[in-house]
Amino acid sequence: MLTIEKQQENSSYILVLKGEIDASNSVMLDQAMQDLIATGTKSILVDCEGLEYISSAGLGVFMSYLEDFQEQEIDLKIYALSTRVFEVFKILGLDQLISIYANKKAALEA
Repeated sequence: MLTIEKQQENSSYILVLKGEIDASNSVMLDQAMQDLIATGTKSILVDCEGLEYISSAGLGVFMSYLEDFQEQEIDLKIYALSTRVFEVFKILGLDQLISIYANKKAALEA
C-alpha cells in the first residue's frame, strides 16, 4: 500500500511517500512526478520518512526523470530514507545521481 501526499513549502513542492513502492503502484509515483513538473516548479523534495520499501520499478521512476530534470533545471532532493531503503539506492548508484539528505531541514537548506 502506498500513499502520496503533496505539500508546498515556499517555492518547493514536497511529495510525502508512505508505505511501499512496487511494480503495482509505481505508476502513482510517476503520475505525482508528472503533476509536479506540470506546475513548472524548479524544486521537488521527496520525503521518504514513511517509505518502508522501494522496488526496482519505484527506483526506475526516479531514474526516468533524471535527464528531464537536468534539462529543465528542476532540483530533485530526497530525504529521510531508512537505512534499508538507502541501501537499495546505493546498490544501484542512485546516491551518486540524486541528492539525498538526512532530513527536511538539510534538504531545504542545501
